[in-house]
Amino acid sequence: MSSERYSFSLTTFSPSGKLVQIEYALSAVAAGAPSVGIKASNGVVLATEKKHKSILYDEHSIFKMEPITDHIGMIYSGMGPDYRILVKRARKLAQKYYLMYNEPISTSQLVQKVAYIMQEYTQSGGVRPFGVSLLVAGWDSDRPHLFQCDPSGAYFAWKATALGRNHTNGKSFLEKRYSEELELEDAIHTAILTLKEGFEGQMTADNIEIAICNAQGFKRLTPAEVKDYLANVN
Repeated sequence: MSSERYSFSLTTFSPSGKLVQIEYALSAVAAGAPSVGIKASNGVVLATEKKHKSILYDEHSIFKMEPITDHIGMIYSGMGPDYRILVKRARKLAQKYYLMYNEPISTSQLVQKVAYIMQEYTQSGGVRPFGVSLLVAGWDSDRPHLFQCDPSGAYFAWKATALGRNHTNGKSFLEKRYSEELELEDAIHTAILTLKEGFEGQMTADNIEIAICNAQGFKRLTPAEVKDYLANVN
């Protein structure tokens, strides 16, 4: 029996036990821009490709990496509009938590709440699963955290991982290069090298974004800082 019969129903399992719409959402993630997350001993590095569709676009004010709170930020692979919805929801959840408890939300709690929203969209009528996977970096209680959220609502803690195009090669590269003693500076270099594994064309400060999350909070690196790191790698 062909799975196509079940592909338009969000809430019906195929004979092989899969929700086919989630498989399609994961395909959108796998076709998305590559993203890398690495947890170092003193922080977390997030890096992603930022592709300009045309030289006519003015994208200097548009970022793929978004801060959710002072100490949590996220990036994605997949569909940008879906990501913007989740960023907005995540910020509201973080603000609601702060107003209720008068303290910042922890990274793991925020990830759980966002994953719950993503899972809800796999079982409701009139909607479809989010076509994104998220990498969430945070700093809580003097230690770094890195999580991945998938369209199914599943979430995992990682030491290092890769999403998007050529993610299999990226993960293989990270398995060889990752070390528990890795520090933030070395992790930035490793993230750039991982992106380079499947990068199409010349890597520049304009077409990649890098952010760090440490005890000082979540911060996007400026194009000038990215350029310096690229010069050291090349």
